[in-house]
Amino acid sequence: MSNSLHNSASEPPAEGASASRFARLWADLTHLGLDEPLRRLGTHLAALVLIAVTAWGMGKIPAHKEAPSAQAQAAQAAELPAPAEALSPPSLPKLPDGGPVAGLRRQVTLDTTIPSRSRVEVLTYTVQTGDTLFGIAAQFGLKPESILWANYDTLADDPHRLLPGQVLNILPVDGAYYRWHAGDGLNGVAQFYGVTPEDILNWPGNHLDPATVGDYSDPNIPAGTWLIIPGGRRAFTSWSAPIIPRSDPAVAKVLGPGFCGAVEGGPVGSGSFIWPADHHYLSGYDYAPQANHPAIDIDGETGDPVYAVDSGVVVYAGWNDWGYGNLIVIDHGNGWQSLYAHLSALNVECGSYVFQGDVIGAIGSTGNSTGSHLHFELMHAEYGKVNPWDFLP
Repeated sequence: MSNSLHNSASEPPAEGASASRFARLWADLTHLGLDEPLRRLGTHLAALVLIAVTAWGMGKIPAHKEAPSAQAQAAQAAELPAPAEALSPPSLPKLPDGGPVAGLRRQVTLDTTIPSRSRVEVLTYTVQTGDTLFGIAAQFGLKPESILWANYDTLADDPHRLLPGQVLNILPVDGAYYRWHAGDGLNGVAQFYGVTPEDILNWPGNHLDPATVGDYSDPNIPAGTWLIIPGGRRAFTSWSAPIIPRSDPAVAKVLGPGFCGAVEGGPVGSGSFIWPADHHYLSGYDYAPQANHPAIDIDGETGDPVYAVDSGVVVYAGWNDWGYGNLIVIDHGNGWQSLYAHLSALNVECGSYVFQGDVIGAIGSTGNSTGSHLHFELMHAEYGKVNPWDFLP
């Protein structure tokens, strides 16, 4: 008997176990999102069962039964409520001057959302330490050349002239910025920038009234007026060194005091190049002729060695007045020339014979430069300045 009592106390009742299992099952179904569909199904099944039971019960009622007695009729009559008085609809409030009756109202938002509109005026931006031409252009959704074309007086089409503290014009659209001069014609200015006179005339930020501008050849535009040229383009003013012929390097006199006189002989390069610095990645601008930067700025610290990319003879060695700082140009005798700028030291001089891999100078930050790097260019007599990435290993 004690065993029987022990078993009955340790094992849960069958009903409790069933309830626990059902609760867990229902929790799982709820977690799966099936509780609502099951409730609806149960409701429909219950309704069908009720209808079936009712129909079955109605079938059990005899088709004929005795008429109720007078007492039963009186009792039934007593249980029925007295006929209700006819109800009249409630009177509606009078509409004030035809307006709506106070009640549920659509929520009114007092703040109006105004869609963003395109900028039409010129902004100014102060250059910060670490800024680049490309970074500023990207910040305002412009192409880098638009920054140059809007700030010629400051940058002179040279991205290396960008310095902290400079205040730049930021156009609202890609194009150019032009200061009107006395005697200018609208047709001539438009043709110079590759646009139509109407492109200039109709730009809202220029505030020109077609009704008062008058003759396009002599328009009523005051001298000194700055005009946005939407979509305008022009050739860059070249600040980069041209090819310096080995036969007459003195033509580079216009570049600065580093020009060379007569050069005789010299080795000829193989046409295959090595890297001019120990680092093989950028620290500054990439090759971007569209931004007037036909070179790559290779990373390096001041004093790091600079190597001749191929054999040849030095046709320029010294200071350059166009922003390169200390500059070396090597003619390789096969149509190729290589250029090395912003140097802190030079190990060669005019007419020096160099061979591939020779240390010709040291990386620096002279000229228009905001940090140590090697500005490197490759030029060919037929193809002009090419992308160094296409020729370096």
